[in-house]
Amino acid sequence: MAYNFKLTIEYDGSNYHGWQKQKKDRTIQEEIENAIFKITRNQVVLAGSGRTDAGVHAFNQTAHFFCNTHIEAKNLGRAINSVVPNDIIIKKCVRMDDTFHARYDVKSKVYHYRILNRETPSAICRQYAWFIPKKLHVDAMKAAACHLPGTKDFKAFEATGSPRSSTIRRIINAELSVKDKGYLIFEIKGEGFLRYMVRNIVGTLVGVGAGKITPDDFKNIIASRDRSLAGRTAPACGLFLMHVNY
Repeated sequence: MAYNFKLTIEYDGSNYHGWQKQKKDRTIQEEIENAIFKITRNQVVLAGSGRTDAGVHAFNQTAHFFCNTHIEAKNLGRAINSVVPNDIIIKKCVRMDDTFHARYDVKSKVYHYRILNRETPSAICRQYAWFIPKKLHVDAMKAAACHLPGTKDFKAFEATGSPRSSTIRRIINAELSVKDKGYLIFEIKGEGFLRYMVRNIVGTLVGVGAGKITPDDFKNIIASRDRSLAGRTAPACGLFLMHVNY
């Protein structure tokens, strides 16, 4: 009998071409599926809560799969950890009702984007933050971020060449905070996101912080639905999937 298992996964995405399995490139999904096969001899399909792009990290990605095994969930999680590379960790493995779906049952997600805003870069954290040496105007960035919450058309922040049937999304909360040692953390919670949406938002907020555009300009960019008016796509290294809420 096949049981439905839910995984909570932490990973460093630096060495992977994103979450979703691909023909040639190394991915998180493929590594975990291969590990499950080695342990159970079941060829499973791991369904994630959503994709993360190449170089993006996760503290609590979620996924589910059906597997015909008598191994208890907790022990299965431990077994997977003994096989996968050490930059992937199964934090939790639990049995779920057969109706649970890691993607379709999602209510909201929380992302963090880390910016290191100081004169000197970090050797240790260079793969986990966007280094910007020029001082950013944080108050202006905070004012701009206030225009994000609500149900709006975010087409201006959609990746070029990846059109969706609808670019309307609901953002629940968005805020910028200052941490120790020059780090800025942008946190955004929403019911769903377009491809590169968070990174494009951050790139545009950095434009505000650099004085290239104003908070009102940021508001107008959202209304314009024009990707060419928004800022650059922020590097993948600073983006973390923090929570998936069901």
